[in-house]
Amino acid sequence: MSKVDLNATTLDIAKNLIARQSVTPVDAGCQAFMADFLRPLGFETEHMDFEDTENIWSTRGQKTIKANANNPCFVFAGHTDVVPPGNLEQWVTPPFEPVVKDGMLHGRGAADMKGSLAAMLTATRKFVQAFPDHKGTIAFLITSDEEGPFINGTVRVIEELMKRGQPIDYCIVGEPSSTAKVGDVIKIGRRGSLTCWLTAKGVQGHVAYPHLADNAIHRAAHFIDELVKIEWDHGNEHFPPTSLQVTNFKAGEAVNIVPGEAAIEFNLRYSTEQTHQQIQSTVESLVKKHAPDFNIQWKLNGEPFLTQSHDLIDAVSSSIQQVCQIETSAQTSGGTSDGRFIAKTGAQIVELGPINKTIHQVNECVAVEDLETLSEIYYETLKRVLL
Repeated sequence: MSKVDLNATTLDIAKNLIARQSVTPVDAGCQAFMADFLRPLGFETEHMDFEDTENIWSTRGQKTIKANANNPCFVFAGHTDVVPPGNLEQWVTPPFEPVVKDGMLHGRGAADMKGSLAAMLTATRKFVQAFPDHKGTIAFLITSDEEGPFINGTVRVIEELMKRGQPIDYCIVGEPSSTAKVGDVIKIGRRGSLTCWLTAKGVQGHVAYPHLADNAIHRAAHFIDELVKIEWDHGNEHFPPTSLQVTNFKAGEAVNIVPGEAAIEFNLRYSTEQTHQQIQSTVESLVKKHAPDFNIQWKLNGEPFLTQSHDLIDAVSSSIQQVCQIETSAQTSGGTSDGRFIAKTGAQIVELGPINKTIHQVNECVAVEDLETLSEIYYETLKRVLL
């Protein structure tokens, strides 16, 4: 059992979590610490580990699975894993030794997303102590596989919960959504992400005898030229147009050899105007036109999702207005998040966390004041949803 101070501040908890070297997929005891913190508040924690990944599903409230207006399931979702610290010499303070300097908490995971986890815990403590007989269920879905291959984390937990018929009505994901001031941006959806690895084949030969060869680079170049000119869609009121970026190209062995293969990697970030099946069909038809002999592999990193019901959006927005005196902006920009897996349950999802300026950088940090602000926003949201 982890040592837990039940009166710890949001800063204390964030420092405790940052000090644990939980580089993906290692959890380093973060989830055990969280479970020990939640236990005296009436939470029961199930450890749902898959392969090398630790996950917890921790719940407090009514035990009936069937959801209704008086029994909603509200989930705080997040991850304890962090990206590697990178070049240690570039850090002003050691990445896993949390330090407060000039009002900023420094350390790997301060903004992404151990600060959010700490705020979730203190907000929940305040809410449960004030309203022990709240309606519905409060749950924590925490993984150690968000920054990694996302194979055995939230996606597996959600699969298991859906098999059980466990509903999730509302979910706040603690991703660092804010840009200039905590709460100025929330995410209500994300674009889909689809990656392709393509090998266009020709015939290798001597550069002096081009009639005996078929240059794979030439074929690939024509394909890429046409590929990047495709106008996939115009987006919609919630999403920007679908975009494609070629991220890698490899071909050739020597100056006097016509290459027989060209390998291309590209990624699409797509809106709800597209499906991954439509994209794949378009690409495969195009490559057949330019390189009839080819190999192709696809990876669907995540489908687009969008929260269109306004119950949770309104609750979060009103809480931000009350705590911060600002109007929030609901967006779908940025990369993927575990919200894409939770969306499969039909849950309303909002991503809300601290300022994202330093995430995945050396000297990652978050304002101490912002941690308490975030905790207060989470607390006010719980009041609006579960009272």
